[in-house]
Amino acid sequence: LSPGILPNVYNPPAGLCWDQLCTDPPVVDGDGPERNVDAVVTSFLQAAATQAQQYRTNHILMTMGSDFHYENAHLWFKNLDKLIAHANARQANGSRVHALYSTPSCYLRELHRANLTWPLKTDDFFPYSDGPHQFWTGYFSSRPAFKGYERLSSGFLQICSQLEALAGPSVRDGPYGPGDSSVLREAVAVAQHHDAVAGTERQHVANDYARRLAEGWDSCQVLVANALSLLGGTKDPLVFCNALNISVCPLSETTPQFTVILYNPLAWGVAWPIRLPVRGTSYAVSDPQGRPVVPVSGVTRRVRGGAGGAPGELLFQAWAPSLGFSTFGVKQLGPGAPWDLPRWPSGDPEPWIENEHLRVLFDPVTGHLREIQNLAKGFSLPVFQSFYWYNASTGDGLCPQASGAYIFRPNASAPIPVAKRAATRLLKTALVQELHQNFSAWCSQVLRLRPGQPYLELEWTVGPIPVADGLGKEIISRFETPLCTAGRFYTDSNGRQVLERRRDYRPTWNLTQSEPVAGNYYPVNTRIFIKDQKVQLTVLTDRSQGGSSILDGSLELMVSWGPPGGDPRGRGHLCHHLGPLQVHRRLLRDDNRGLGEPLDEPGDDGRGLVVRGWHRVLLDTAATAADQHRPLAQEMVTSPSVVLAAGPGPDLRQFSGLRRALPPSLHLLSVEPRGAGAVLLRLEHLFERGESHNGSQPVTVDL
Repeated sequence: LSPGILPNVYNPPAGLCWDQLCTDPPVVDGDGPERNVDAVVTSFLQAAATQAQQYRTNHILMTMGSDFHYENAHLWFKNLDKLIAHANARQANGSRVHALYSTPSCYLRELHRANLTWPLKTDDFFPYSDGPHQFWTGYFSSRPAFKGYERLSSGFLQICSQLEALAGPSVRDGPYGPGDSSVLREAVAVAQHHDAVAGTERQHVANDYARRLAEGWDSCQVLVANALSLLGGTKDPLVFCNALNISVCPLSETTPQFTVILYNPLAWGVAWPIRLPVRGTSYAVSDPQGRPVVPVSGVTRRVRGGAGGAPGELLFQAWAPSLGFSTFGVKQLGPGAPWDLPRWPSGDPEPWIENEHLRVLFDPVTGHLREIQNLAKGFSLPVFQSFYWYNASTGDGLCPQASGAYIFRPNASAPIPVAKRAATRLLKTALVQELHQNFSAWCSQVLRLRPGQPYLELEWTVGPIPVADGLGKEIISRFETPLCTAGRFYTDSNGRQVLERRRDYRPTWNLTQSEPVAGNYYPVNTRIFIKDQKVQLTVLTDRSQGGSSILDGSLELMVSWGPPGGDPRGRGHLCHHLGPLQVHRRLLRDDNRGLGEPLDEPGDDGRGLVVRGWHRVLLDTAATAADQHRPLAQEMVTSPSVVLAAGPGPDLRQFSGLRRALPPSLHLLSVEPRGAGAVLLRLEHLFERGESHNGSQPVTVDL
């Protein structure tokens, strides 16, 4: 067996559990009638000998603990101290066992010193199952709002750490008060617990994780404000609009003149769209050099939805240098042209949106996405996308396993469409083209293209998921294409290595599939894609989600459209689905894996949680797709941050912490202070070997 396989999952051997949650008797080593140390040590030595038979060196790892243990650590260590002392004393009588406190690092060091050749395993253990129909693939998507909050928090922590390193230690007690990155660092670290970001904690615990993150944001925002003040030379109050996802920002809504500061944590310059709720109808925007930013657009906010009272939104394109910020002035003008209203382009047989990179076509009857055209490279792909839901198994009758926070178990393999057609509205301005889809009172989406944007943005809003019918629901976004991929699709591992997945297949053992849907779900941290020999369709995610490629060839979903014109390969049949991507879950039963309550998030009003998220869809050739999805995925993980000032803002209108941008295949993973005068700098190559002709080449950089 490999060094990573343990005989008792991660629990202690039988009879050797001494937590306050355990029932095993404590070790008694006195001379009285309750003495049991000899029997305990004998049991321990027997367990060690049995375990050692399966290991290749004379070092074995024995875990001592389990879930929720060590709340009262004294009980454990008092008994372990006795066990170690008495077990090692047996060496005087010929025992070959030496017990010691250790760590995984020390254990692996000894395996390395053994100078053996170990089996090489290149696949992972996903998807995990502890029995037929019991796949632990639900937690890939459980608590999507918290998953999104954790991703945002991780990115903002990088910004906080960078600015603390760039501006120096004085930012911890600057003009806006005491700030500290350690509060958010600790909260993000705690959120990495396997029952935190996974979404398998109870509701009140999830609330506490979110509270800790919010406290970390508060402290880091003070530090960021102090740093921008020191670097840029301003004492104007700086404001963070934390509710922009629901179109709320009091400063932009009430102030006729303000400043927008865009900070970019990446090692390359970025262009970034600014979208702020406002009450005026005409605005002028100036760039860091004082030149007018053109174009500036406004749209009616009711098209997008939100909780705020502002009637419209201000749109303009900002930019910022590597590891730095740019400042933009915004001034409300007198009465101007009315806001751009949603409209259909006159005389067109079907709705469409486009920029210089992509043209996206929609079905005029159903409102669904129909086709994506790559204008730069001259090819197109039929792509259908819509929302569906799986009816969650309740665990009744002949199907005892219910869907829950851990386990995904639909009661049928075919999902149910949220709606067969969507009500649509089209918006076209100089800065953005959007198609708004409304599938139901609880499911809507905006498909968006901006100038210069090589991807289609999908902004989805789902919830509150209705459960008055007594049915738990698992909501998916599904893409359908004619790409023939023989059951293969690809997901990332923690945003880095891309792993090939094959439906109903495991590389290192023979699989007997009991769940055709849940048994093919995999974690999608930042991307999932399918490809044939020529074309690749990639979907980037803004949070960890569950995803798969369930079907190869479902003609019934595309026959009414047939093959659209302009496809250079002349495909005439539907061969493959990409998806689904699971975006939201609301369940009414517990899955009996330790949570003890259904995954039924109430939201602020008790009606259920509303979640908004983003997917980026890339259509490219298979040979060059990585050149796009690698930097764009990183841009979603560590995205720029927007800060507002009520006055003119920093005197220094533009700043970069780098003398020059890094080569495009390098990512600046960490810049953070480490004690007096020391900074931790970590660089990461973005590309895997062989996935990009240019990007995968080694890079030399002069520090």
